[in-house]
Amino acid sequence: MKSILFVCTGNTCRSPMAEALLREMAQARGMAVSVRSAGVSTVDGLPVSGNALESLRRRKVSHAGSSSRLTAEAVEWADLILTMTSGHKRDVLHYHPEAVDKTYTLKEFVYSDTAVAANISELESLYSDMQMRGAIGGQLTKEERQRMLELEKTIPSFDIADPFGGSLSTYESCSQEIQEAIGKLLDKLDSDSTFSGTEAD
Repeated sequence: MKSILFVCTGNTCRSPMAEALLREMAQARGMAVSVRSAGVSTVDGLPVSGNALESLRRRKVSHAGSSSRLTAEAVEWADLILTMTSGHKRDVLHYHPEAVDKTYTLKEFVYSDTAVAANISELESLYSDMQMRGAIGGQLTKEERQRMLELEKTIPSFDIADPFGGSLSTYESCSQEIQEAIGKLLDKLDSDSTFSGTEAD
């Protein structure tokens, strides 16, 4: 059974919606999934946005719970970490570089083709090199910096915009975008042998 962690900023809008939608949609397909969500810049115990809950209610999906900050325990628990934006992904990898092989943006994971995935992998490697060299007073070569710029231009945006503070229609649009991506996620994982039954936590 896959353990999937969704990550956004405050864990009160996007990632709770993704958590609830995945749990409901996986159960409807008879797929076993363990799912959580967390925020990279939050505290434990904040209420989920009312508009987020209403968007879920309109889809006949419920969600109980409050915000959770991202912890090392949650990162270790997860088989797959799916963030709402590339910024969240960078935050996860900055503090938990050991998670590089299992951390993606949600849309990157479900929509990118082989060529885009290869470019993302190369770019992530250059980012990591830049951080490591910077920590010891080094830097990338001119050629490496140029390659980073070239790669950044080839990669489409895989971000899901933050609806925080927006109208219900803004949340509805966001939840629809997440729902479509999660449908693709389940399609992609459907052949995974770790899925069996309808268990969820």
